[in-house]
Amino acid sequence: MSLGPYLLLAALEGLTSAAVLALTAAGLSLVFGVMRVVNVAHGEFFMLGAVVAWFVTANVGGPPWLGFALALAVSPLVVGSIAALADRLVLKRLNYDPEATIVATIGLLYLLQQGALSFYGPDARPVAPPFDWRIRLPWFGYSGYKLFVIAAAVVVLGGLWALMARTRFGLVMRATQYDQRTAQAFGIDVDRVYAGVFALGAALAAIGAVLIVPISQAHYLMGGDPLLLSFIVVIIGGLGSLRGTIVAALMIGVGEGMISVFFSPTLAKILATLAVALVLVFRPEGLFGQRAR
Repeated sequence: MSLGPYLLLAALEGLTSAAVLALTAAGLSLVFGVMRVVNVAHGEFFMLGAVVAWFVTANVGGPPWLGFALALAVSPLVVGSIAALADRLVLKRLNYDPEATIVATIGLLYLLQQGALSFYGPDARPVAPPFDWRIRLPWFGYSGYKLFVIAAAVVVLGGLWALMARTRFGLVMRATQYDQRTAQAFGIDVDRVYAGVFALGAALAAIGAVLIVPISQAHYLMGGDPLLLSFIVVIIGGLGSLRGTIVAALMIGVGEGMISVFFSPTLAKILATLAVALVLVFRPEGLFGQRAR
């Protein structure tokens, strides 16, 4: 067989991974960009989104698409609500101090992880995809659901851009990001903005988890890799830059897909880590970040 089919398969697999990674990393980047909080518990919000998706689909009768659609609506709401509650009960009380919030989100990580272990259990559990169509390509058939994941991520990220660029809430977020004191002087409730941003970041991770869990499985330890890869993406793309996050997610996701098909997944992670080291040395603010003044 020629090289073409392998390249196409690797690119499609990489785009699927990149789509989910872009959603997850966008949530992490948004929280840091607006709140200046490094959310170490972000991967556990991803895990929680998958667990809630399994719970919804397992308890809803009817065709698989119905349970999946409900999970796609319910999971981000549940996870976002838990994140908003954590912001009010923990981060706000710490006055969003950068060092203190890192320690606090580490504690939140273990709390969510052990809570999922206690109520969900240690087993990995599958979620049925909403449909099992296969798209016939020139050389092979490919999962229609994976193409749906790519399309869904594009729609959600487009909606996130529209929210930030075209709505009053987006304007308030950007004003708070640029100058918190001035935003307060103009009557903006910064605490409410922070709670909304933290909830939105967690909800984006939950959406990514709902989309990927029919391909993988829900497990209480599944938050580690998304957290690591999200940090890699936002460091390369530039902390707080949505455009940089998407570009870096494509670079990491497609690159990992290509390397995994032709070599090994371990080599892909090694090269991703090397890319982070090079960015930190030669462009610490990231590819699309702004230099501190």
